[in-house]
Amino acid sequence: MPDLATLSDQLLITTILLYTAAMLAYGVEYAFGRRGTVARAAVRERVLVGAGGLPPVEVSLPSPPEGSLPEAPVSPGGPAGRTVPDRSPLDYVGGLAVVLTVIGALVHVGVLVTRGIAAGRVPWGNMYEFAISVCLIAVVAWLVVLTRPKRVAVRHLGAFVMLPVVLLLGLAGTVLYTRVAPLVPALNSYWLKIHVSAAAIATGVFLVGFATGVLYLIRDAYDRAVAAGRVARFPASLGARLPAAEGLERTTFRVTAFAFPIWTFAIIAGAIWAEAAWSRYWGWDPKETWAFISWVVYAAYLHARATAGWRGRRAVWIVVLGWATMMVNLFGVNLVITGLHSYAGLQ
Repeated sequence: MPDLATLSDQLLITTILLYTAAMLAYGVEYAFGRRGTVARAAVRERVLVGAGGLPPVEVSLPSPPEGSLPEAPVSPGGPAGRTVPDRSPLDYVGGLAVVLTVIGALVHVGVLVTRGIAAGRVPWGNMYEFAISVCLIAVVAWLVVLTRPKRVAVRHLGAFVMLPVVLLLGLAGTVLYTRVAPLVPALNSYWLKIHVSAAAIATGVFLVGFATGVLYLIRDAYDRAVAAGRVARFPASLGARLPAAEGLERTTFRVTAFAFPIWTFAIIAGAIWAEAAWSRYWGWDPKETWAFISWVVYAAYLHARATAGWRGRRAVWIVVLGWATMMVNLFGVNLVITGLHSYAGLQ
C-alpha cells in the first residue's frame, strides 16, 4: 500500500513541525512567561520602586514552594491598591504549547498506524520505526508528567524534553529512514510485539529521565555558583529559570524507577526469544551486551540512591551515563558493530 506509506512519511514531517512549534512555545513561556525569571525580575523591580514615584522600598518576596516556581506576587502598596495580575498573555503560550504537543502526539500515532498498515505488521521492525516509537513514548511520558497538580510550575521545561525528540525524529526521517518492507525472517515472531515494544517504552521514558537529570545538573551548577558568589556562566546560567534542584532530582528518580522494571522485562523477553530463535538464552551478542550494560548502570543508580544514600550530582551523573549506554546500544550497535541483532534496515 504505497499511498499509506507516503502518508506516513508526510505525517512524520507534520509531527516534526508541530513538535518544533510546541518547543518554541515552551521556550517563550520559559523565558518571558509570568512564572519565568525574566518576568519575575520585572515584577520585583515594580515592587521595589513602589507606587507614586516614592523612593525604592525593599520588600521581602515570599519564597516559592520547594520544586516549583512562585506565583506572581501581590503589590504591597500604592494609592490605588493595585495588584499584579495572576496571569499575563504570555502565560497562555504555555497552554498553546501543551495543545500543540497533544496534537503532535496524535499525528505521531498516525505515523506509526499508517506505517504499520502499509507494511502489514507492527511498526517497529527496523531502526527507523523503533526511533519513531521511542519518541512517541517520550512525548506521552511528558504529557503524563503534565497531569500532576503542579504542572504549571514545570510546564516550561517542555522545551528541554521536546528538543531531543525533535532531533531524534529529524535523524530518523533522514539518516535512519528506510522504505516500507516485510520483516526479515528472524524478526517474524510474536516476540517482536512483546520484546521490542517493551524496549521502546523503557527507552522513551528513560529519555525523559535523562532530560530532567541534565536540567538538575544545570540548576545545581547555578546554585553552587551563586553560593560561591560567582557569576553563573552558560549553561549554568540557565539554572536561574529552572525549578528547585531537589524537585528535578526527585522527578529524575521517579521516572527512572518507573522505566527500569520495563527495561528488565524487555531483556528477559529478549532472552526467551533468543532461546526460541538461536537455541540459547544469552550469547553476549553486542546488542545483548550493551542492553545488559545499560541495565547494570541504571540498577547501580537505583541501588546507590535507595540504599547508599547517594543524592544530587553523583547519582544524576549515573543517569546520564545510563542514557549514553542506551545511545551506544541504539546507534553504535546498529550502525557500526555487526551482530545477530543487525536489523537497522538502512539502505
